[in-house]
Amino acid sequence: MTKTWLITGASSGFGRGMAERLLARGDQVIATVRRQGSLDDLATQYGDRLRVVYLDVTDIDGVQAAVNQAFADYKRIDVIVSNAGYGILGTVEETSIDQMRDIIETNLMGSMVLIKAALPHLRAQGSGRIVQVSSEGGQIAYPGFSLYHASKWGIEGFIESLAKEVQPFDIDFMIVEPGPSRTAFVGSIVLPDPISDYDGTPAHDLKDAAFGGGWVIKGDPDRMVDAMITAADAPVMPFRLLLGKDAYAGVHGALSERLAVLEAGRDVTEAADFTEEELAAM
Repeated sequence: MTKTWLITGASSGFGRGMAERLLARGDQVIATVRRQGSLDDLATQYGDRLRVVYLDVTDIDGVQAAVNQAFADYKRIDVIVSNAGYGILGTVEETSIDQMRDIIETNLMGSMVLIKAALPHLRAQGSGRIVQVSSEGGQIAYPGFSLYHASKWGIEGFIESLAKEVQPFDIDFMIVEPGPSRTAFVGSIVLPDPISDYDGTPAHDLKDAAFGGGWVIKGDPDRMVDAMITAADAPVMPFRLLLGKDAYAGVHGALSERLAVLEAGRDVTEAADFTEEELAAM
């Protein structure tokens, strides 16, 4: 049975890869892009099964209009993939206020607005699935990626709460957390003007590794896209999908460390409550 998908950020990377595979198997795709002509080859090959929408996800009115039009024209959209986003690699001091604002408006607000716009339509059709492309960076943190992590940790918290709000309406969510992969992501990273005092520190060492060939990226974007589609098709969609061996090791280590800190402070944590006797006397 064919499905209809709406995918943001489809001009390259995971968004483009998903569009290619879904079209090849016979599904319909509404793909949003920022660059004119970026999907012309697919439009020529697949005709009416692909609709390309030029959209900047920071345009709140534009997002609402695009979502409303898509549901009006297709009647039902089975899966919405919130994928648009980018990275900034630089220390907080090096990052300008405009750069801070821009990445939050794109990665966080853009995803939130897209999903909010879709919810009334998904409720009306009685079900639906939303795939939020996050990152291993929604669970762990690298030096120099603080703004990127802020956006990804933020969207994961948003989805965690929202999934509980709309569960009665049979609207399901999946947070996808890919590790580093060989997409064009690194090439699109914004690099703030460096401050020399940070030379030799972890943030600049990581940047040197990323752009100097010292960071071996193991993730295969094709395998990751296949895993995303398989999970989104599953009878029960997983709430989280972590992708890549390095991502597993990093997230496992971070969660283990957090649990250890939690347990070490348990006595202090629990002592912050009223005692049972105090509560009974209130």
